[in-house]
Amino acid sequence: MKAIFIILLVVSLFSCKKTITSEATEANFVKENYDKMETTITMRDGVKLFTAIYSPKDKSKKYPILLQRTPYSCQPYGADSLKKSIAPNKFLMEEGNIVVYQDVRGRWMSEGTYDNMRAYIPNKKSNKDIDESSDTYDTIDWLVKNVENNNGNVGTWGISYPGFYSTYSTIDAHPALKAASPQACIGDFFFDDFHHNGAYLLSYFRATSLFGTPKDAPSDTAWYSVPDLKTKDQYQFFLDAGPLSNLNHYFQYEKLDETSPQNKDKVDDFFWAELIEHPNYDEVWQSKGIIQHLKKIKSSVATMVVGGEFDAEDLYGPLETYKTIEKYNKDNYNTLVFGPWSHGQWARTDVENSVGNYYFGDSISIKFQEQIETKFFNHFLKGSGNKNSGLPEAYVYDSGKKEWKSYETWPPSGAEKISMYLSDNQKLTTSEEKEIGIKFISDLKKPVPYSEDIKTVFTPKKYMTDDQRFAARRGDVLVFETDILKEDFTLAGDILAKLQVATTGTDADWIVKVIDVHPADTEETNEKMQDHLKMSNYNLMVRSEVMRGKFRNSFTFPEPFIPNKKTAVNIKLQDVNHTFKKGHKLQIQVQSTWFPLIDLNPQTYVDNIFKATKEDFKTQTHTVFTSSSIEFSVLN
Repeated sequence: MKAIFIILLVVSLFSCKKTITSEATEANFVKENYDKMETTITMRDGVKLFTAIYSPKDKSKKYPILLQRTPYSCQPYGADSLKKSIAPNKFLMEEGNIVVYQDVRGRWMSEGTYDNMRAYIPNKKSNKDIDESSDTYDTIDWLVKNVENNNGNVGTWGISYPGFYSTYSTIDAHPALKAASPQACIGDFFFDDFHHNGAYLLSYFRATSLFGTPKDAPSDTAWYSVPDLKTKDQYQFFLDAGPLSNLNHYFQYEKLDETSPQNKDKVDDFFWAELIEHPNYDEVWQSKGIIQHLKKIKSSVATMVVGGEFDAEDLYGPLETYKTIEKYNKDNYNTLVFGPWSHGQWARTDVENSVGNYYFGDSISIKFQEQIETKFFNHFLKGSGNKNSGLPEAYVYDSGKKEWKSYETWPPSGAEKISMYLSDNQKLTTSEEKEIGIKFISDLKKPVPYSEDIKTVFTPKKYMTDDQRFAARRGDVLVFETDILKEDFTLAGDILAKLQVATTGTDADWIVKVIDVHPADTEETNEKMQDHLKMSNYNLMVRSEVMRGKFRNSFTFPEPFIPNKKTAVNIKLQDVNHTFKKGHKLQIQVQSTWFPLIDLNPQTYVDNIFKATKEDFKTQTHTVFTSSSIEFSVLN
């Protein structure tokens, strides 16, 4: 049971394997139409990486190679044990492609030492200078030279962490690499997954061992274990646990010699140690970030970046990956698909497309797979490979109108910046009024929950569309909203909250939510909604983000607040494409806790919150001034 639980954790977190209609049928399809070969490919430094190769039985024609490199295992292992489905989607599987899976360095059946988001080495001086770019290059080089019936063209793809490896493949790319599709790709662990703007995502706590438990030899079974919280009430568990330092025993961190904090052999989990010893955006996190290295992508590599508008794990990565490639590689084919999905949901074949309680339509993912993803890979791996793919530059779903939009640029060139101000009468206005301060008490003994659900979950998905009425009714959540809209109001692009705040303490978190308030008399229904909810007055969270206050001026050099002094805190919220329809209202919520999605800020300045003590945590009074504004990108 333990092994099964661990595999389920991996699937739910990052790999996002497809939910297949008629799995038995597709399992038979792979067995009847593909041969499987297992091998190891030797990297330039001598390390051997385990690789599983699925080749079409039909040898009458040549096929391109579709490669996924993963830290989550090439299972099932054994030449006679085949995956139930292969390739990015069933259409590419059924039409025939050579599909390759590889355990990355230091994971599962591969040799070597694993490094979580291994840093890129720009100027390699010897074969000992390896990174994921060199490993991908060496893998592709071996594949095109040794796999029969390949046409010399290679494409990479992956979702979440495998998406990170797909991004990595475009750096110093092998000449055979013609197409890459990083999907929900990690971009930087200080802004994706484990942190958001410096705040630690407590929801990832149990995932830590997945990445930080060392492995000393190839293994076809899980070698790591997941902390058992012995409760279904995650909120109460973390509230009772207190400071993050009280969680160290789950990873044997108390054995760490403080005089040698980099000695990974003294802890059971080197990633937990890394999180603790590097609380700021220092050279460790900076070196691991991949976005900075996307400025010189070969024009011969076409990219299609895919992301979910309601992805609770990786919003920053795909958007910044697309924008950076677009900005610095003007001659490249680079496109964005941004749809109404949770993490990796576009790879599934569910007919109904819902995120949590909110229903968007039928067959959205299936149509993407058939009409966009398959077309992309076929054009660049089997077709002419020119830039006239027939696909839009940016294919972005309007989550308010529930329809796809094609744009020539993203964000759309026609979007203009409009600011709305927070008013003392709980209104959101287009003009700044006389400044006053609106106060609320932030009691760390009763933090604002991120969801009404009481359950222990990994990286929760549904909260991204949750009804926010439960939060609006609390005294420590400030609410501002427009009058009922007399016409449609479309946001297309990023959102910048420009807060003017003060606190009686010396640190605080600031959370801003953008919410679509549905009409009270709406006739809209949704069979996927929880029984206790109705669409009448539904407060749909469209976008949200946190800023750890001490990082307001620099993620590298934090600084305390001066008590009771008005201070600017800017919070960038990731891009949206959402129409607030006529009859709806646009609402903003501001709060300072979001638990246990993120950890508690002590509200007194400490250098390292991972090492804060119980005495550091204090109830404080916060003030939000009406000179605060929210800057939207509005499409007329």
